[in-house]
Amino acid sequence: AFKKGMAEADPVILEPVMELEVTVPEKYMGDIIGDINSKRGKIITMTPESNKMQVIRATIPQSESFNYSVDLKSITQGRGTFSQKFSHYDELPSHLAQPLIEKKKEQKDKE
Repeated sequence: AFKKGMAEADPVILEPVMELEVTVPEKYMGDIIGDINSKRGKIITMTPESNKMQVIRATIPQSESFNYSVDLKSITQGRGTFSQKFSHYDELPSHLAQPLIEKKKEQKDKE
């Protein structure tokens, strides 16, 4: 009964979302914003700092942020810094959740 109820309940998969704070020289702003957007990130604020630096606050799924230090170093030629912390959980988009669900079903069928 529980399995039938779960299947009919249309459950969702949640993913952890991180709050990202990136400090970069102004000339890299466009590239950094594009990179964050390409990782399903959402820009929250952009704040100018001294010495022509910008601080970008954004949220980004944790799964998209694992190699961010490498990407940031590449984009900014080593001149950018970042920090991240857990923010919240959000629903995994269906185009990403469906393959995950199918894979899990296949594994379950093999057992």
